[in-house]
Amino acid sequence: MSNVSKKVSWSGRERERDPGPQQGEATPLLLNGSRAGAGAGGGSPRSRQQLTSSSSSSRLGRLSNVDLNDDHETEAEAARPFPHEIPHSEKLLSLKYESLDYDNCENQLFLEEEKRINHTAFRTVEIRRWVICAMIGILTGLVACFIDIVVEYIAGMKYKVVKGNIDKFTETGNLSFALLLWTTLNASFVMVGSAIVAFIEPVAAGSGIPQIKCYLNGVKIPHVVRLKTLVVKVCGVIFSVVGGLAVGKEGPMIHSGAVIAAGISQGRSTSLKRDFKIFEYFRRDTEKRDFVSAGAAAGVSAAFGAPVGGVLFSLEEGASFWNQFLTWRIFFASMISTFTLNSILSIYKGNPWDLSSPGLINFGRFDSEKMGYTIQEIPIFIFMGMVGGVLGALFNALNYWLTMFRIRYIHRPCLQVVEAMLVGAVTAAVAFVMIYTSRDCQPLQGNSMAYSLQLFCPDGEYNAMAAAFFNTPEKSVVRLFHDPPGTYDPMTLGMFTLMYFFLACWTYGLTVSAGVFIPSLLIGAAWGRLFGISLSYATNSWIWADPGKYALMGAAAQLGGIVRMTLSLTVIMMEATGNVTYGFPIMLVLMTAKIVGDYFVEGLYDMHIQLQSVPFLHWEAPVTSHSFTAREVMSTPVTCLRRIEKVGTIVDVLSHTASNHNGFPVVENIPGHDQMAGLRGLILRSQLIVLLKHKVFVERANLSLVQHRLKLKDFRDAYPRFPPIQSIHVSQDERECMMDLTEFMNPSPYTVPQEASLPRVFKLFRALGLRHLVVVDKHNQVVGLVTRKDLARYRLGKEGIEEVPLAQT
Repeated sequence: MSNVSKKVSWSGRERERDPGPQQGEATPLLLNGSRAGAGAGGGSPRSRQQLTSSSSSSRLGRLSNVDLNDDHETEAEAARPFPHEIPHSEKLLSLKYESLDYDNCENQLFLEEEKRINHTAFRTVEIRRWVICAMIGILTGLVACFIDIVVEYIAGMKYKVVKGNIDKFTETGNLSFALLLWTTLNASFVMVGSAIVAFIEPVAAGSGIPQIKCYLNGVKIPHVVRLKTLVVKVCGVIFSVVGGLAVGKEGPMIHSGAVIAAGISQGRSTSLKRDFKIFEYFRRDTEKRDFVSAGAAAGVSAAFGAPVGGVLFSLEEGASFWNQFLTWRIFFASMISTFTLNSILSIYKGNPWDLSSPGLINFGRFDSEKMGYTIQEIPIFIFMGMVGGVLGALFNALNYWLTMFRIRYIHRPCLQVVEAMLVGAVTAAVAFVMIYTSRDCQPLQGNSMAYSLQLFCPDGEYNAMAAAFFNTPEKSVVRLFHDPPGTYDPMTLGMFTLMYFFLACWTYGLTVSAGVFIPSLLIGAAWGRLFGISLSYATNSWIWADPGKYALMGAAAQLGGIVRMTLSLTVIMMEATGNVTYGFPIMLVLMTAKIVGDYFVEGLYDMHIQLQSVPFLHWEAPVTSHSFTAREVMSTPVTCLRRIEKVGTIVDVLSHTASNHNGFPVVENIPGHDQMAGLRGLILRSQLIVLLKHKVFVERANLSLVQHRLKLKDFRDAYPRFPPIQSIHVSQDERECMMDLTEFMNPSPYTVPQEASLPRVFKLFRALGLRHLVVVDKHNQVVGLVTRKDLARYRLGKEGIEEVPLAQT
């Protein structure tokens, strides 16, 4: 499985390395008695006996083939031809994904800086956090305004041109020209939107929610929070929505907000190579993670005008780490975001003092007096939740097989663009045929229809099928919620639901920037309204089923059945409709949809995370995993460094193609036991590279000299794109020098004994956001290292705990 190529990963970068075991590594110390030649002070006989040869060989070099240099590809790699078929299985873990450092390295430099910061300085840092959150909210709101205004303008022009042609050719009888124009326009817009994603930044495809969820979980998804990704995302979603695909512009706002947050919080742009020399204190993964959580919440808030829903979304679906202070800052960012959007759109619409546009989509106000609900409707709502769960599970199952097909066969960028164009053209053709064959004519009611199509209907009437298809999905949802009873024929709603369901399923996963929120709401609103009409017929109006009320419940059920959100979606729906009355029914519907859907398949986002082979850590270890211990799950052998180490040895360890480890335990001989080396700390690859870059070492003969001092600022300036070891030149004389790691290593890394159970190791690793967890024996000797991939390998399968193989995908 080592030849999985381009489209398998969100980064869209090709990775192929020889995953063979590390042989003859120039390591200063290999502990735990593996069969590789151990250096001075190799593992004790006791530790040798504790690992069987089979377990040792199965883990030999497990972490040795993780590629770090995502930004520094060779031309030979990029030009490698694509295979016709890429073998892929969802039961894999990719070695290409690295972890983020969510645990602060409390070395001497860090502690000295913290001691120098007084109470006033800490207050200043806290104020800066609030300022950054305000800036995140403002910029996210502005980006949302830009998307909304541009989509409305271009889509309006497109629909006017197509409507004019359809009206003109209806009389002359050459409607095929109108069909050709519509499909050509759609395919052209989609081609542009897909091409910029496929050829410029593949990680911008989709809604971005699974990628941000992984980032907040501690997985480094290449390019996910870059400025280029934001530009491609915004442009891509505009062309996708204007191109008439069954997509929404709300989902990508979450990714856009996260990218904005990651950029602002660092006070610089690595893409533009501009450093504004501000917010330098926040240049580390822990701080950036918290701001990305705020950005995701601000994106939801801007999309739906739901600041509370944004906070809950970030809590329920996004953030893996949370605290009370973070809640307030995230809520502040969400509030600023929706206020900014509201203000700008109100000015744009000519009502500067009327703040009536809180989000990109406004579901309109539901009248509580006319649209209440009775106790006999509660079982009906629960049944609708079950239907939503089943349909959501069907949607996810179909999309799963479609995504597997895309990974295996449609992995070339040109093929991905062609597929997106095909879907755009087919969507327009299906819509045209459905409108053409529909005989559902309804009387025009004022100016409620923006682009009403008459076609073969009498004067003063419009084609009802066109009201659903010939519009942006957001406007279609609002019409299904608020059009008066009798506006739609049941056959129209049934055919629309069926066709749009399969179009939306086919569309999600294309190489375009697009969300699944609005298509899901539209499908659910259509079958919900149909359900309400059928209920009135079936009971001879004994139950007065207002179709708009049931459209709202159907929309909630469908979206809940696909993405499996409960708490946040309830609040988002309540805030977007401005109605608290339906809080309880929506909760019932969403809970039922989630329970029923989970019985069949996973939620859409979790499913796509698994399909991309990401080592995602859930909240808890798999049940029944207590029989596994740290000794069985750890990676071994471990490459260790001595506290005062030879520069040549460090360079060899970092340069070795088969040992791309990111963390190295620092050891020192135990006094009185020359053959035993105890753990003294942990140092990261990125820290060693910075030390080599700044030549922080002294000659062997002058160990008494003080080596060149570095400040924490030097490490922050190199973050997050540390240079590859190949770019650092070390002369032969410098290789003989010595480097003292004492003040740079973390002197108190988290450790666990060999006998610790898997759930205990998992809880410690997951709760603290660790990247490395050192396994030691009773003499404090390093016997192994637990990383994210070691824990993510164990999953609960149909027959109990199963171990997922690792692959160089």
